[in-house]
Amino acid sequence: MPDVIINGPDGRLEGRYQHNRAPGAPIALMLHPHPQHGGTMNNKVVYALYHTFARHGFSVLRFNFRGVGRSQGAFDRGEGELSDAASALDWLQGFNENAGACWIAGFSFGAWIGMQLLMRRPEISGFISIAPPANLFDFTFLAPCPASGLVIQGEQDEIVPPASVQKLVEKLTSQRNLDIDYRLIPGANHFFHDSLEELNRHLEDYLGKVLAMNPATAVR
Repeated sequence: MPDVIINGPDGRLEGRYQHNRAPGAPIALMLHPHPQHGGTMNNKVVYALYHTFARHGFSVLRFNFRGVGRSQGAFDRGEGELSDAASALDWLQGFNENAGACWIAGFSFGAWIGMQLLMRRPEISGFISIAPPANLFDFTFLAPCPASGLVIQGEQDEIVPPASVQKLVEKLTSQRNLDIDYRLIPGANHFFHDSLEELNRHLEDYLGKVLAMNPATAVR
């Protein structure tokens, strides 16, 4: 799990990268929660995402947005963070030129950034969005959403009301040729305290099913 330094748009970005040596291994980028509220690439949910993708044969990168940890720069209200994510994806693709597929995954603020990146990068073929802050940020740009994916929400989320996420999911599922798997975890709060094991089970279940249905993406 080597440390990596990525040249970002506002200075260096600190990351952790796990490489899969299989030819054509898919790639996945992880995005962390809000930098001004303690979000880092070492967040437990991001860590769980990172290792789940790695177990399923992906080359995986997580990194700190500008101004977090050893990443240079300062918080930029989402605009700069989207540019950071694009630079991180460029680095990941450059290191894996023959990747069979590209995924994005984010938690809370990172889910919002991830869905914006999804709209801008047609090579992204799947996503996982955990507790997307539909009550705090505008998601109307997902019209149409270009890829299918998984949305996970905690039933007792005290920051992002489940009803706001349900409304977002309903808008997405009304679009043609789109498969949104929505999972509500009973008793889970925004940070999934005491619910990480169940969160992991959903992540493992979803990726296992998707890769089984799309053998070209799976690494044998």
